[in-house]
Amino acid sequence: MSRELSLRIRSGIVMIAVALVCTWYGGLLFRLLAAVIGLGVFWEWARMTRLGERTIRGLAVGWAAVAAVAANVVFGDPGFSLPLLAGFLVTLVLMAALRRWPWWLPGGVLYAGFGIVALAGIRDDDALGFVAMLFLFVTVWATDILAYFVGRTLKGPKLAPRISPGKTWSGAIGGTLAGVAGGSLVVLSYFSLGGWRIPLIALVLSVASQVGDLFESFIKRRFGVKDSSHLIPGHGGVMDRVDGLVSASFAAFAIAMALAAIQRGATDSVGFLLFDLAGRS
Repeated sequence: MSRELSLRIRSGIVMIAVALVCTWYGGLLFRLLAAVIGLGVFWEWARMTRLGERTIRGLAVGWAAVAAVAANVVFGDPGFSLPLLAGFLVTLVLMAALRRWPWWLPGGVLYAGFGIVALAGIRDDDALGFVAMLFLFVTVWATDILAYFVGRTLKGPKLAPRISPGKTWSGAIGGTLAGVAGGSLVVLSYFSLGGWRIPLIALVLSVASQVGDLFESFIKRRFGVKDSSHLIPGHGGVMDRVDGLVSASFAAFAIAMALAAIQRGATDSVGFLLFDLAGRS
């Protein structure tokens, strides 16, 4: 085993252990994890897109927005986080429309800020939040791992050669099937799985995670960057590791909000909305 692969495996084990411990305890500990992830993502986004070279004032507002959302999720009222984020985004979008600040600025605040809100909202503080977070983790991890190995083994046509030359359709399909199977098994181990809703949700999350991976690859290629940073030994940066997770969390949160709208303003947790309508017993 090469030194680089050994380092990558050790770092991966530590990251998975931290994620699972924080998920198990939930509450303040997980909200802190979500905040750290979001702040790390915004730092790397600003670094890759060179926001500091374009607008120091705009970058300061961006940092204030992400920090305010993170602080509110951790110490304030999480329910106020989305309106708070929206308020900052209105200002940033307006300034970008007036060509005062680059569009990459509101994009980064949305990506990092909504990532914090979505992750914290999915875990919440109840038992269903724990299952929902495990469901998300396993779906994303299974997709990522199997997409890599199936793609390497079967090869075949490229998925998006201009964005990420290494990804193949065989890997994408294999990863999606693994994500659906893994996510469904997590829910089945806790509840009686009824119908097609959970596999369908897992399918959406798996596809969303791969879209998130391609999106980050697009940004890195657009700005000529190999890794989002070098914060994580053997893995690159935070975005390199959570791009799929963040995108899948967006999708899960959006699905839960859509289900809440179907229930006419239901205020249940994300986990309840995802699993109750899926026929849990």
